Amino acid sequence: MTQTVDNKELEEKLRACQKKLAYSFDNVKLLENALTHTSFKTAYNPSNERLEFLGDAILGMVISEYLFKKFPDYSEGKLTKIKSVVVSRATLAKIGAEMGLKQFISVGKGLMTSRSFPKSLIANVFEAIIAAIYFDSGLRAAYDFTLRCLKNEIDIVCNNKHDKNYKSMLQHFCQRQQGHIPRYKIIKQSGPDHDKTFEVVTLIHNVEHCTGLGNNKKEAEQIAARKTLELLEVNTDNI
Repeated sequence: MTQTVDNKELEEKLRACQKKLAYSFDNVKLLENALTHTSFKTAYNPSNERLEFLGDAILGMVISEYLFKKFPDYSEGKLTKIKSVVVSRATLAKIGAEMGLKQFISVGKGLMTSRSFPKSLIANVFEAIIAAIYFDSGLRAAYDFTLRCLKNEIDIVCNNKHDKNYKSMLQHFCQRQQGHIPRYKIIKQSGPDHDKTFEVVTLIHNVEHCTGLGNNKKEAEQIAARKTLELLEVNTDNI
């Protein structure tokens, strides 16, 4: 939706969005704010950046608490691995796309006419909506909404059905776009031999990008590669 919006059109958009979310706002202005990208903000309706900030924190807390209670025998490292995938930009963008959020987001004309609509933008809106629901109805409502949207993704991750070779994808992208092969560097090792944790960082043209934490070097590299692909907004469906 671009910056030529009349009140009737806006009301219809917000009504349709609430139907998609399966949540009805008491204060619908919160939803309007959550759907407003910084390229569209006005003096009367700020962008969703502040809501996104809070929504990210609520999302992390909800998923962390759920995993902590559901898997009492899982190590901190395993819980962290599951959480990192569930709250990733790729996962949130996927959920947002399945909900059809793109059609409700208010953006400037430049973004609306762009051939490439950033996945991160949809993910950010999803986080902003979580915060909007929190302000509208409290933490329990935000908790329930978050789990309703993401519980299936948690099951997918726990059953290892999400696995992709992100290192291979990143290498393919870098070779094709930059003529360069990414490298990985171990920056930290901790824990006893039977439960060691590795932290690695991706380097592209010797510039550090993202870190990954895992129970072995291979796992840490895969996580770092996935986060780097998200940072670079690479569409992994086309690789």
